[in-house]
Amino acid sequence: MNDLRTPLAKVRGLGSAKDGTHHFWVQRVSALALTPLVIWFGLSVASLPNASYASVVQWLDSPFNVVMLVSTLIAGFYHGALGLQVIIEDYVSEEWVRIAAIIAVQLVSFFLAALGIVAALKISLGA
Repeated sequence: MNDLRTPLAKVRGLGSAKDGTHHFWVQRVSALALTPLVIWFGLSVASLPNASYASVVQWLDSPFNVVMLVSTLIAGFYHGALGLQVIIEDYVSEEWVRIAAIIAVQLVSFFLAALGIVAALKISLGA
């Protein structure tokens, strides 16, 4: 069959989704935010006198520590979901599998972040 479409019409819709630059920058900014948060988290956990539940509860009594921990959880799971999305987009060729995997990663990331935030708040509020 004779295809009368122009070369531009043939490739339209196959190129950039006009979301790549935003995705790139958000991933870089989340990595930048995670750098001091992970350093803070590592030093804070290393400075705990022992790994007992009581010492962690006492550590989470500080509002600063709770806010920093919640920020670390949000930035970490968001950054992880962005990175996994890129990997899935690059290596999964079947479109429905790719879409299902991206949705699954986003849902699991949201669930785990929410679980961590609720746990931190529950411990810090003494429930």
